[in-house]
Amino acid sequence: MIGELAHRALLLELRCFPKPGLVSHIDSGSHQDMDAACFEASAAAIRPFLSALACAGHEGADMPALRVIGMAAERAMMAATGGVNTHRGAIFGLGLLCAAAGVATERGPAHLGDVVAARWGDAIRGGPVPPRSHGTTALRRYGIGGAREQAAKGFPLLYAHGLPAWREGCRLGGGDDEAARLHCFFALMAVLPDTTLLHRGGMEGLLFAQGQARRFLDAGGVGRPGWRQDARAMHRLFVERSLSGGGCADMLAMTLFVAMVEDLPRGAASIAATDMMIDTVGSGG
Repeated sequence: MIGELAHRALLLELRCFPKPGLVSHIDSGSHQDMDAACFEASAAAIRPFLSALACAGHEGADMPALRVIGMAAERAMMAATGGVNTHRGAIFGLGLLCAAAGVATERGPAHLGDVVAARWGDAIRGGPVPPRSHGTTALRRYGIGGAREQAAKGFPLLYAHGLPAWREGCRLGGGDDEAARLHCFFALMAVLPDTTLLHRGGMEGLLFAQGQARRFLDAGGVGRPGWRQDARAMHRLFVERSLSGGGCADMLAMTLFVAMVEDLPRGAASIAATDMMIDTVGSGG
């Protein structure tokens, strides 16, 4: 069940338009080397490993054991996509949350972020650093810790901004689940030090993206007329600048997963509302 929910969260993130600059079921955004079919193949390939991470968490695995599973998931992703990195960040962050959910099956309901920080936080901080990752480059060049820092602390931005924005989006969107997801996405983009944005646009690109997201939210987010047109215009701006917030997309999927697991009544309603969309062609934007 945990692997299934994680897989659904990845599809819900993908089939959400417009996320400025990002791949969706509508277009490929700022990306020339990937599309929705590529992401769907990747999500299907890593699904068994997300389940394996949940089982490993349930069995009390340490971080090196989780890392072995994560590396196997990356190899499966690369094989499915022809060498394109679609979900490396999600394998790390969502994978840790799956492992934490596996722990929670033994102990009962839990704050998954707290489980990650308590059980694996020190090992995440002290673990091996990939020499060529966007996160490593951002830490070296800008002093920004990225996904590793968020994970070691128990994903504080997810809980402080992602989940509240998703709940607010559910209210503002009036039952439009895609609107709720987009509201959550913009709230995360406004605050997340996204290393993909830093890689593509430097500090100027990151600050531009965060400013655009804050402007969208300050104007009322998805609770005002014309918000979709505004979001589409922002999407075009990001494509012109070749900007893409991959870390924000990963965090959106992680927020949706946490909502399904921790906020069960509302999360279950969200799953029910989107089952048909996942099985067919998406919400249409």
